Amino acid sequence: MSRKDNKIIVVTGGAGFIGSGVIRHLNDRGFSNIVAVDELGKSEKWKNLVGKNVLDVIEKDHFFSWLEGKESAIQAFIHLGACSSTVETDASYLLDNNYRFSVKLAEYALRHGHRFIYASSAATYGDGALGFNDHHEAIDKLHPLNMYGFSKHLFDLWLKKRDLLNQVVGLKYFNVFGPNEAHKGRMASAITHILPTAQKEGVIRLFKSSDPAQFGDGDQKRDFIYVKDVARMTCAFLNNDAAGIYNIGSGIASTWNDLAKAVFKALKKPATIHYVDMPQDLRGKYQNYTCADMHRTRMALKEAAECMSLDESVFDYINHYILPEKSW
Repeated sequence: MSRKDNKIIVVTGGAGFIGSGVIRHLNDRGFSNIVAVDELGKSEKWKNLVGKNVLDVIEKDHFFSWLEGKESAIQAFIHLGACSSTVETDASYLLDNNYRFSVKLAEYALRHGHRFIYASSAATYGDGALGFNDHHEAIDKLHPLNMYGFSKHLFDLWLKKRDLLNQVVGLKYFNVFGPNEAHKGRMASAITHILPTAQKEGVIRLFKSSDPAQFGDGDQKRDFIYVKDVARMTCAFLNNDAAGIYNIGSGIASTWNDLAKAVFKALKKPATIHYVDMPQDLRGKYQNYTCADMHRTRMALKEAAECMSLDESVFDYINHYILPEKSW
């Protein structure tokens, strides 16, 4: 990873889950010329920046004024800032926050020749009927299941329609879990929600299948990927000239039952799983199967695309971060 005369790497969403992990990864590799952009407000996100080495933390509302005159000082943008709630219903907010802000930042970066890496989402694939292939030809045909996915999809479409995908890197993150996600509340990974009952009651409750003809209870499948692997892959694109949209997943579809068993294994407890009805606001918007086609990503990143196993990553997360109450 080159320093390019120690120019600034801007990480939007820098106090967030993946953003703070990206900053940790950069710090661990000797980079400190980093500016984090975020909306901290009264949230607990600030804790994710404790122990990180950054030049400054800029509030989102002041970001574009801060950029004025810094065109030659910046090396790259890693644009991860967005509302990531899949149950957010304020479409106007999502359009402004996830789509229009991204358009404005991309225009700035491309105008001044900066590397621009941004977070798309696996939510853009919808129910997966068209598969999870990151080839650009399929973008126009995708049908996201929720407004969050649609807001991300709109930006992908904006870039494609203007023939700009060959000048940027878009990353479709799959089911990311790991340290620094506690502030996300309901949108934090399932591990944070199922761990307390596994500890206290010795049981994990999973959603019953909404499609029993295709999936048994708990046998719905997701591509779970550890945030440490996500941070490494994201930063690897700073050191190549790859362009386009790439999946960021493990390439393995694991069942929710597999995840629950990994949690019990990390706790050294016997596995007991119960099944409960799915909340009403998730019905019809729930992905029963996701699995990243990682062919193009592996071609671009080589060994940097290799991931920890589900058991290894769940063990690391629970025993090195959740239980000792540590951030990464």
